[in-house]
Amino acid sequence: MTNAATSSTTTTSAKLPPEFSDLEQFSDWCLPTEAQRYAKRLDSSMQELQAFYDAVTARAEEAIAYCDKFALDDLPEDVLNLMHLLYSMIQASFPVECWKQPKVPDSGATTLDCMSEPVP
Repeated sequence: MTNAATSSTTTTSAKLPPEFSDLEQFSDWCLPTEAQRYAKRLDSSMQELQAFYDAVTARAEEAIAYCDKFALDDLPEDVLNLMHLLYSMIQASFPVECWKQPKVPDSGATTLDCMSEPVP
């Protein structure tokens, strides 16, 4: 009986579709706005960014194909979270692939103000 209760708790707290449960450890990256994703990137170490990026890019094509099964204007919450996770992976791509640091090199105290968000 304890296992069933634990399973139920785990299921209700899951942010991602069950097919992507291996990425659940990165669900704190399921952020709805560009500003939140950028702040998360700046607050992360390169080791954290690398681990996140490696895990999500390995499943990115599959995740995109999964999201494509749903209408953009009617995404279930777990699928929307998966899409936000993909957006965050994109946010982490330049620091991991090019700069080897969370901030844009030689950018000083500049900030990023996004005027519009990707939809959904």
